[in-house]
Amino acid sequence: MKKIILIAISFLLIFSFLNTRCDRRTDGNLFQVLVSNESDLKFTDLVVEVDIASLNYSIPDSLLERMVLSSNEPHPFQIVDKNRDGKPDKLLILTNLEPGEQKRISASVGENLSLFTQRTQAELSVKVGGVWEDRKYVGGSFQNVDYLRVPSEHTDHSFYIRYEGPGWESDKVGYRFYLDWRNAIDVFGKMTEKMVLQDVGQDGFDSYHEPADWGMDIMKVGESLGLGTIGIWSDDRANRIADTDSISCEINASGPVYSEIETNYYGWNAGSMNTDVRSLLSISAGSRLTYHEVMTSSELDNLCTGIAIDKSANFLFSKPESTGWLYVASYGQQSLADDNVGLAVLFRSVDLIEITEDALNKVVVLKPSENIISYYFLAAWEKELDGIQGEDEFVQYLEQTVSMLNNPPAVTLIP
Repeated sequence: MKKIILIAISFLLIFSFLNTRCDRRTDGNLFQVLVSNESDLKFTDLVVEVDIASLNYSIPDSLLERMVLSSNEPHPFQIVDKNRDGKPDKLLILTNLEPGEQKRISASVGENLSLFTQRTQAELSVKVGGVWEDRKYVGGSFQNVDYLRVPSEHTDHSFYIRYEGPGWESDKVGYRFYLDWRNAIDVFGKMTEKMVLQDVGQDGFDSYHEPADWGMDIMKVGESLGLGTIGIWSDDRANRIADTDSISCEINASGPVYSEIETNYYGWNAGSMNTDVRSLLSISAGSRLTYHEVMTSSELDNLCTGIAIDKSANFLFSKPESTGWLYVASYGQQSLADDNVGLAVLFRSVDLIEITEDALNKVVVLKPSENIISYYFLAAWEKELDGIQGEDEFVQYLEQTVSMLNNPPAVTLIP
């Protein structure tokens, strides 16, 4: 048995059991997972990730479709193809853990396919049936697609992509980024737990800047990093991914437990060199956090991310003696409607080069390891259902979040 590390919240746990030897079960019982919380923390909406291939036996698709996961109650789950080879390779199980609790989750064959409440979503919507005129898309109607090679004609305000890029959301919050030369991440504040992205921007190209029943775009991005945007720190400023040869974007997953967007930037002019960049953005049910994994084809001295500076907000930092996962955050009346919003970037202390700033951003400069860097970002709007109220409550939430990242439950496979 092997312990694992926490990689995505509402806390996505990776484990593998390469030495486990099992024959394919024929009695309807497939396997069991023991999740052990040895901390005094309460984990709500914990997502446990099971490597299907590591079970060392094949579960037929007919059984996967009928699988039931339960302890004392049924558990929502989602099967995904993370390695993109056309076969399901990960099983994501949603559960809760009390302090000190051990929970045994059993996988068995049921009679019917369970249907779970949709608690995450990712989408990319483009216009079809129109024509390009001077880098503007005229006519046509929006249609969701799973993959897009961004047309060379496309730029900002081309009226081609609904809300100007892909979007992803949980039942807590939504995000988007501009799929053009800006490549900056923005925030959709939500006042409902329902999925809303499918309706955003349908009643006007930028109608989401105004309050609606579901919420609104709450962040002022401009030329800044917005929230959690990737870039490189050079010439005393954060430089977003702007100059590229081409860009492609794909919805890898959009389901009840987990959603993921993959974006590939080819030929990014990163100052002294060109590199390809692969970005994976993911979100889990019940969580405000987006997990961002970034891979480059060339070795770079740094990659950076950060938060846009707003004069109405205070910046907040992890305690100086803290190690493991840390945060840089801001809180204040920094929404487009002057509401209180908390914004944060979470990163590993071992990856940190420096925390600095330029004219537009508070910047976290990170050192990639083997051309890979990963971090989280989050937004908390006071108008959410049961939203965080006040700076003190936001700091308490951040401290609890990093404690959970630093003290992940242990997971054991029981054949």
